[in-house]
Amino acid sequence: MEKSTEEKKGMKKIVIYGVVLVVAVILGFATGLFHMEDVAAQFSINGASFVKLVVMVSGVLLVENAVVFVMNARKPKSHRARSVLSLASSLAKYVAFIVILCWGLTILGVNIGTIVASVGILALIVGFSAESLIADVVTGTFMLLENQYNVGDIVEVNGFRGTVTSIGIRTTCITDTGDNVKIINNSEMKNILNRSDNLSRAVSDISIPYETDIERLEEALPKLLEEIYQAHTDVMQNAPKYLGVQALEASGILLRFVVEVSEKNIFSAARTLNRDLLLGFRKLGVECPFPQLDVHNK
Repeated sequence: MEKSTEEKKGMKKIVIYGVVLVVAVILGFATGLFHMEDVAAQFSINGASFVKLVVMVSGVLLVENAVVFVMNARKPKSHRARSVLSLASSLAKYVAFIVILCWGLTILGVNIGTIVASVGILALIVGFSAESLIADVVTGTFMLLENQYNVGDIVEVNGFRGTVTSIGIRTTCITDTGDNVKIINNSEMKNILNRSDNLSRAVSDISIPYETDIERLEEALPKLLEEIYQAHTDVMQNAPKYLGVQALEASGILLRFVVEVSEKNIFSAARTLNRDLLLGFRKLGVECPFPQLDVHNK
């Protein structure tokens, strides 16, 4: 829904700009401010140049889309390789735009040499007006070279946790478990917590009544934990571990269990461990306590 809204906004802007352009051109010719001779003096427009322009644009876009398609079709398993392909796809789009712009102006008769001679002034203007753009490009390049994160890694940035789905020249896209996509400028990718480098730990805290025979329960835990692991080898990397008494609470004794999992399974593993421990404790005759109120009458 969010994506369709952005697309509608983009189409609305295109229509508005197009209408403004057409109205301005019509008014210019109607009032005599524009003359065909002046336009022809700026651009050598004729049938041949128009055909060349269409052929050039079509050819460049064809090559660019073919290159992007081939890179996306490879789908390597390595996160590093996926990051390089994602950045290369983004770079190909920028290169295609620059080629179309320069080559198109040449076909239309614009003197590119004059433009190149003005690059020094242009670079100075761009340096001041597009400082954030340059920062995004430079930061993104260094982050990729330093291998801080890659496509497919699970990262946390400014409290937003998700999987890196693409890395571009300017931006990085992160998708959370709810399929919400956060687009962050590369220069804003600071204080990154990369959770994909090592195994994570799913934690389960479960309470038992004070009258429980803890020593007897602890003797039965290894078998129970091994059964839980064997039932969920697709999620858990090894058997859950019993760490001991975590806290003495008002209504029961809090026990802590942990299990090593990959970061993508950390929440599902915690839910699974909670459920299986609850069912396992019930089979062992241990029921989880719940808040109760005792009323004493004199």
